[in-house]
Amino acid sequence: MTLSLTQKDKSMLHGEFGEATKMAMKILVRMAEVSGAKELLDIVGAHIDSTVYIGDAGLEFAEKLASLGAKVSVPTTLNVSGLDEHHWKEWAVTPEWAKQSHRQMIAYQSMGTIPTWTCAPYQTDFKPKFGDQIAWGESNAIAFANSVIGARTERYPDLFDVCCAITGRAPAIGLHLTENRAGKILLRLKNIPLELQQSDDFYPVLGHLMGKVSLEKIPVIQGFDYLPNEDQLKALGAAGASSGGVAMFHIIGVTPEAKTFEEAFQNKQPEEIIEVTMDLLRESRKALTHTDNENLDLVVLGSPHFSIAEFKQLAPLVQGKRKHENVKFLVTSSRAMTQLAQQAGILDTLQNFGAQLTVDTCILTTPMLPKEVKYLMTNSAKFAYYSPGLLGKQITFGSLKDCVESAIAGKVIRDESLWR
Repeated sequence: MTLSLTQKDKSMLHGEFGEATKMAMKILVRMAEVSGAKELLDIVGAHIDSTVYIGDAGLEFAEKLASLGAKVSVPTTLNVSGLDEHHWKEWAVTPEWAKQSHRQMIAYQSMGTIPTWTCAPYQTDFKPKFGDQIAWGESNAIAFANSVIGARTERYPDLFDVCCAITGRAPAIGLHLTENRAGKILLRLKNIPLELQQSDDFYPVLGHLMGKVSLEKIPVIQGFDYLPNEDQLKALGAAGASSGGVAMFHIIGVTPEAKTFEEAFQNKQPEEIIEVTMDLLRESRKALTHTDNENLDLVVLGSPHFSIAEFKQLAPLVQGKRKHENVKFLVTSSRAMTQLAQQAGILDTLQNFGAQLTVDTCILTTPMLPKEVKYLMTNSAKFAYYSPGLLGKQITFGSLKDCVESAIAGKVIRDESLWR
């Protein structure tokens, strides 16, 4: 299959827009050819996941582009970095890691990007609109953009996302195209109590199950008796993108491309129907906990980054209370959401509780945990799924309320009443 290029594409490829654009376009064209694209399409925005420092290769790539004078051609937000510039000395981050991470941050900032430093760019002023063609990295952001907003992006890998941002182009493949956005698998909720559907810990658990059974196929969920909010949908998509390869999901009557069953499946029948029972959900919830130990060293919230709504939800749970002296309590968020929380007086409440805050990075991508921290607790299915492998720690999953009460008690406490 031959890739058709416009005259401008060819000009970029031949270096008429500078060496950095030429380099980016060569990579873009080769990737488009490998993926079988017939043509490229214009994008209106990008989100770069390559900002995370994970070694010298990624840093060298960023600095090479920067040295060639690379500039993005569309509004481009930045994913988390490998460094919290303000709080890294409070943790086990080495000066060498901080130095290299900071160099990578500077390289990407030099390209005219927007220094959001968040895995949740949909929480910023640069949130795309329905139907927008974009090139986003970061799995949870991709799932949210496609599913909740109805923007269009493939699941772009590191280093390729910045090439799209520089050229303003992306391969016309996959979820950019309407015919590839149809649901394939139906998940039908069966006798799930309304009270559980309203609970925040329902969505990470359902998302974890959704990813496991869907893998890379688009799931459609039917049977909600409750309208989920954005943070609940964020948790659902993040979990599905972690345990599987979910880049898009539909919820009939909730998400914008699934007003009806027929629309969600584009007038086709599902390839498979799965009845989501309480037994399946209990198994999914159990899989997110990797220890029976009640010991607790650290509570981690904000994977993906905490929103202002989540800050407001957390504040009354910790108001007038104090965490146990042997337990650290960490909230990760973006600089934008943190500033809003500061203005609302929430950060003072968290500080009085004994919480710590990390901005601009993710605990999964920066070596911040000391060796003595072994037992973790979280309300995030994404964090619970990745932390045993990436961090080598034992993890317990619970609700936000469970996490707060456990931090106060100094040991794991979980309310099982909704899951019986």
